[in-house]
Order: sequence, then C-alpha cells, then structure tokens
Amino acid sequence: MNKEQLFTDFPDVSPQAWKQKIQADLKGADYNDTLIWESPEGIKVKPFYHADDLNESLISSSSTESEWLIGQHILVTDSAEANQKALLAIKSGTESLIFTLVNPDLKPKVILQGIDINSIPVHFEFQFLSVAYIKDLLSYTGSANGNIYFHIDILGNFCRTGNWFTDFESDHAALEEILNEAANTPTVSIDVSLYQNAGANRTQQLAYALGHLSEYLNFLDKKKLLRSDLKVCFKTAVDGNYFFEIAKLRALRLLWKALAVEFGIKTDCHILACPSNRNKTIYDYNVNLLRTTTECMSAILGGADTVYNLSYDAIYHENNEFAERISRNQLLILKGESYLDKIANPSDGSYYIEVLTQQLAERALDIFKQIEQGDGFLKQLKAHNIQRKIKESALKQQNRYDAGEEVLLGSNKYPNEMDKMKQELQKNPFSKKNPRKTIIEPIAEIRLSESSEKIRLDHE
Repeated sequence: MNKEQLFTDFPDVSPQAWKQKIQADLKGADYNDTLIWESPEGIKVKPFYHADDLNESLISSSSTESEWLIGQHILVTDSAEANQKALLAIKSGTESLIFTLVNPDLKPKVILQGIDINSIPVHFEFQFLSVAYIKDLLSYTGSANGNIYFHIDILGNFCRTGNWFTDFESDHAALEEILNEAANTPTVSIDVSLYQNAGANRTQQLAYALGHLSEYLNFLDKKKLLRSDLKVCFKTAVDGNYFFEIAKLRALRLLWKALAVEFGIKTDCHILACPSNRNKTIYDYNVNLLRTTTECMSAILGGADTVYNLSYDAIYHENNEFAERISRNQLLILKGESYLDKIANPSDGSYYIEVLTQQLAERALDIFKQIEQGDGFLKQLKAHNIQRKIKESALKQQNRYDAGEEVLLGSNKYPNEMDKMKQELQKNPFSKKNPRKTIIEPIAEIRLSESSEKIRLDHE
C-alpha cells in the first residue's frame, strides 16, 4: 500500500472551517472573550493553530537525536566533600557535573580526583574572579578542553550584586587575560536564570540574554579576541508554563544563531537548564516534584544540552543525599524510561509551539533592538531601566498570584492548614537583603509565595 495515499480521501480543513465549527459549539458565546487569552508577554493565545499560522523561515528543526545530558549541580564549600558527591552522582547515572566554587581556596586537584574529565563534561561556576585560579584549574583540565566549561560572567555578577568583583577596568582586564589563557575552553557565559527568578517575562529574558551577550561580543571584537569557533553557554531557568518554556528555549537558540551571524561566529551555543526557584514553595513541598518534572521536560523538549534538576526541598533544607537522589532519578526516568533522547526535535511540527517560538523570538528581538539603540545593555542597567522593567513584570505576576489567578497548589490554592513548616526550616527560604553601597540597584530574585508563607509561619 502506498502510504502517501492514506489520507487523500480526507479534504484539508481551513482555519475558517475550524473557527466556524468552534463558534457553532460555543452556542452564542463570544469566540474572542471565551477562548483567546493573553500571556504576560502580550501574546494572544488562540484555541487552535493551523499550518497557515507558520512562518517557515523561523521554524527550527534538527535531524539528530536530542542528545541532552543529565547534570548534577554541586555547591563546593569543601573540596573533598564535593569530590565524593561528584563520584557518587556519576555512579548513580549523572552524565555531567556543574560545580559552583565559592572561593579561591578550593583545590581543583582534590575536586576532580577520580573523575574522568575526558568522558564527563564538567562546568565550573565561579563566585569570585581570579586569573591565578583559572590558570591552576587549566593545569588539571587542559587535556579535556572539549568537556570543560568555565562560566565566567562578570556582567552577571554586576547584575546580581550591584557591584563589579573589583571594578570595571580590573574585571574586564581579568576577563581578557582568562580568555587568552583558556582560548580552547568555552568561557563566555550568560546567566539568564537571574532574570527569570527575578520575575522577568519570557521576551524580557530572551532580550536581556541577547543584550548581555552583545556586551561580551563587542568587548571581544574590540580586543581582537572574537573567533568564529567561539562557544557560548547560556544558563537558563525554566518555569511551569510547559509549552511557553519549550518555545522560549527554542527561541533562544534561534536568536543566538541570528546574533552569531552578525559577529561571524559559526558555532552553536550550549544551553544549560534547570527548574526555576520562583514558583517553588515550602508548604506542600511535594508538589515541587511535579513542578520540576514538567519543567525538566520543557527544558529537554526545548532543546537544552544539559539539564540539572532542583531538589524538592532545596529552598528550605540543606543539601541532602535523599533529595538529590530523587531529583536525579526524575531525570533518569525522563531519559531511560520516557526515551526523550531518542527522537529529533520532538516539538517540531507542533503548530502551537512553532508559532510561540516565532512570536517570542520576534518580540525579544524588538526589545533587544531598543536596548541597543539606548547604547547597550550595560548603559540601560546603569540607568536602572532593566531593573524597572523586571520589577514591573514581577509585580504583575505577584498580583496575579495574590488574586489566585497564578496558581501554586498548596499555597494560594487548596492550602493544607494542618501543614506546619516552622520546625523544618534548615535555612532561610526567603530573599535576602544585604544593605551595602552599590553602583547599580541589584536584580533581586524572589519567590512568588514568599509573602503568604511568612504570614502562615507567623501563625503556626
């Protein structure tokens, strides 16, 4: 039987025919008022999508399988302890490691002991800036450059803390020296997760990622360090809006490709993704397991290269083996039992996701162009325009949460009044303010449920 003839007896259905059928089923209710809703990004979401909605030039597809890696994040405060955690994680199925180094006293040799860096990709995030430390680290990782990532983001630190590590000139001089020393190691990193966890909507996250990156690319170009094989890494946070988050990551890769062409870069970017902190709760904390599962799925289907999970109790418990094992097993199930690594671009062909990808990319590009016309991302930060826009978006989302329109089960919907958490808190789950003199207003991360949780804790 000729498979191509299977559906010849079924005529194509036009968008107009679909809409007429829906309107008939609505029995007089208004189509627009009843079925079309608007996202925080201003996108009007329709009840159905058709091939006619697609802009073919923006469709992203891949002919290869989704080769994403299961990551394990480790906050390194003790070198030997971090090494033991890493070895246990690898034995338990982890395929990539993400170390966050808190100070330059940590020992690279001890951290990496027994880890085959030629087969296990390792990401290093730094809460400090030290050329000497990078040189020391390179002496242990130089043989596996393709598997090592240095997440050095001086502008990200400036956004998060309001200050440079030292000052503008010193930080950029250090970055230049590091880029020269680690020429074969991916070093340019953009922490997009900060914007998401602070409340920026998706088009803002994408636009600020581009603006953030553009600052680095212009700096590299000026210093004649720009190379066609430059490898850039984006660290992203994924929230619970399943389809929009899939589209967000797909749009990020499209936007990277568009910007890379302008700078003569021919490589693809690396997307490191993890669940958002913003929608996690201390009450009814097991729901966090459901949230992180769908968020990891969005990251995978959106095309992330490495995905690491957030433990269900991460916001109020110290790191513990049980929670880390559960979070790792969530990813193992998605890969080993759901086979989400066996198909090429699984979201390809979904009219809805393709259109969302297109709309998010176009709107983000418009915002990015406005930032560039305003003398760039850093200038807009110093004028506090970026912070103001994020605050406005965060306030809108907070108001929706307070009104019960943005639902977090167990917190603002169906709360269990018998749930007591005061004695369970091993660390402060709330955003911290550190009064100090800063150059700019820091971009502050805050969870949606913080204010309601404080009230519930006070009444326990």
